[in-house]
Amino acid sequence: MYRDRGGGGGGGGPLDRKRINDALDKHLEKLSPSTSRTLKDKTVPSTSAGGGAGAGGKSHFDHRNTNKNKCSDEESETDSEESDVSGSDGDDTSWISWFCNLRGNEFFCEVDDDYIQDDFNLCGLSSQVPYYDYALDLILDVESSHGDMFTEEQNELVESAAEMLYGLIHVRYILTSKGIAAMLEKYKNYDFGRCPRVYCSGQPCLPVGQSDIPRASTVKIYCPKCEDIYYPRSKYQGNIDGAYFGTTFPHLFLMTYGHLKPQKPTQNFIPRVFGFKIHKT
Repeated sequence: MYRDRGGGGGGGGPLDRKRINDALDKHLEKLSPSTSRTLKDKTVPSTSAGGGAGAGGKSHFDHRNTNKNKCSDEESETDSEESDVSGSDGDDTSWISWFCNLRGNEFFCEVDDDYIQDDFNLCGLSSQVPYYDYALDLILDVESSHGDMFTEEQNELVESAAEMLYGLIHVRYILTSKGIAAMLEKYKNYDFGRCPRVYCSGQPCLPVGQSDIPRASTVKIYCPKCEDIYYPRSKYQGNIDGAYFGTTFPHLFLMTYGHLKPQKPTQNFIPRVFGFKIHKT
């Protein structure tokens, strides 16, 4: 279940991405074309993980048994929080809103449901994400009883797949006019952080990936002023896959909003010893 959704931006704890990434990696190694059934069939994926789902097993998708996660700020600073990337219809908050408001997910904007429901926009993603149909249902808050048929491990994989699928949809969405406009608001609010370089004078940054291939690198922040990249200040943001933002976004953003592109800094730090410049040798 995705918990503590009613509390707004800082309510949820950060995702344990290392754990869910390890789970997905393990599953992707043995992924076959028959792993995920089509949405039409809606049967349990043919995977050996967990030895099959017991009828009495605990379901992460039982909407009536949602446990509210009342983590304190101190607890949320640890790396041991559970990932609760699952859906529920027991609250007015959508899965997308809940996910984007989780601590550490400040870089994500909310993708329109209409965009996600257009199959053309999701072309090719079904082969990259395990449990694709179930993950998509989760993102769109589509009611499903498949949780009763899954093992706990399978439920966790569906939850992990939902985060991965949303990230891969997100990187496409932020290259559209609506997506860039949504990221503009976050840029104006400094949601992506500021450049740590002193001579950039707190220039707002933009998220960027060093690769468009999932799992290749984590997200970085790009400074339009010094045109260099840096690690995000938050350790939670530093665990996000860079492929969820891609290599194109910040540059297309600055081409779209040319008036936001700052002039390059005129000052550079000059190292000195006892007041004398160091000779370049």
